Amino acid sequence: MISRYSRKELLNIWSKENKYKIWLNIEIAAAEAMEKYKIIPKGVASLVRKRGKIKVNRIHQIESKVKHDVIAFLTSLTEQAGLKARYLHQGMTSSDILDTSFNIQLVQSGKILINDIDKILSILKKNAKKYKMTPCVGRSHGIHAEPITFGLKLASFYEEFKRNKKRLIKAIDEISTCAISGAVGTFANIDPRVEVYVSKRLKLKPEPISTQIIPRDRHAYYFSILGIIAGSIERISIEIRNLQRSEIYELQEYFSKEQKGSSAMPHKKNPILSENLTGLSRMVRSYVVPALENIALWHERDISHSSVERNIGPDANITLDFALSRLASILDNMIIYPNNMQKNLNLTKGIIFSQELMIELTKSGISREKSYRIIQKHALSSFKRNVNLIDLVKKDKLISSKLSEKKIDKIFNYSKHFKNIDYIFKRVFN
Repeated sequence: MISRYSRKELLNIWSKENKYKIWLNIEIAAAEAMEKYKIIPKGVASLVRKRGKIKVNRIHQIESKVKHDVIAFLTSLTEQAGLKARYLHQGMTSSDILDTSFNIQLVQSGKILINDIDKILSILKKNAKKYKMTPCVGRSHGIHAEPITFGLKLASFYEEFKRNKKRLIKAIDEISTCAISGAVGTFANIDPRVEVYVSKRLKLKPEPISTQIIPRDRHAYYFSILGIIAGSIERISIEIRNLQRSEIYELQEYFSKEQKGSSAMPHKKNPILSENLTGLSRMVRSYVVPALENIALWHERDISHSSVERNIGPDANITLDFALSRLASILDNMIIYPNNMQKNLNLTKGIIFSQELMIELTKSGISREKSYRIIQKHALSSFKRNVNLIDLVKKDKLISSKLSEKKIDKIFNYSKHFKNIDYIFKRVFN
């Protein structure tokens, strides 16, 4: 992952040092279990804990010769801890270390992503309540539909990220498993109690049945949830980009005093951060398909998944962490223009009240089909001629015979559209 889109906390989780530290903790926990069940002599775990240091360069030097990362790691430990280190890894296979370690890194990453989502939820909740009754136009197909409030728009985003948090918590639980089951997962050369002990020490659950690896449907689920969260990030970022367009301009990303928007056009204030989030979201989603394809491996294992996970493990988590953090910052510093929202709401001269007009005509005894045709004719004329729909409606003799002027005035009012905002907010925030 390039440093431009990386934050230190996640980089540390996916560093070589942290990976080897986790490997060491797994080996020490396994040694403790083997000592407890009198499989290896006492003192191995304490000796390795005392003398075993993570020497990344030395591990890589050995690996360049033996072409096997776990063997290189164990050889490095033996050099430091001495002959007693030969008792490490007894009955275990490389995947016991690699898979358990990978899951721990995913858990560590997932917990930070949860914190990121919590920040977004807090900001969305605060702003949704602040703009709860700020009128703006709702759009469908990009076209003015009916009035909503800006707070309602933010509440929708809040509810979606609430779901994302629940999904991610489940995904973290899904990959919180440990496998110390040996070659092809039969426990032929290792006591199953070792796996139980190690799982408890590492705050994981024993994998109910592993082959030589932890089944990859678990990981596919985790990365799929990351992809869904990325989709939610893009949903908000696209909304920000659209609402910042010059002809709409209902909000704007924060633009610092010394910031410049274009090398050619000094007037430009571009929504570059939201555009960046759209790109990063595409990257995170692109990791989902390889994770799904990792489910199908040959027999009890092959390593076609390995190269994929060495890439998508750090990249998906680091990228999503950066994107979530950036989204929180955008939302917290966003500039809102309620006056422009009101201006845009009135832009189409009242045609946004067409549905209620139609409904009231049907209540007066006119068929729905005829009511629709009457209102559609006036609405299209209003738009084409740029005149107020209410004026055309009041001049229509049929409509005037069915609806009083007072009734028509009441229809062309926002209050009815906002009468259930409190109800919706109670469902979302209580």
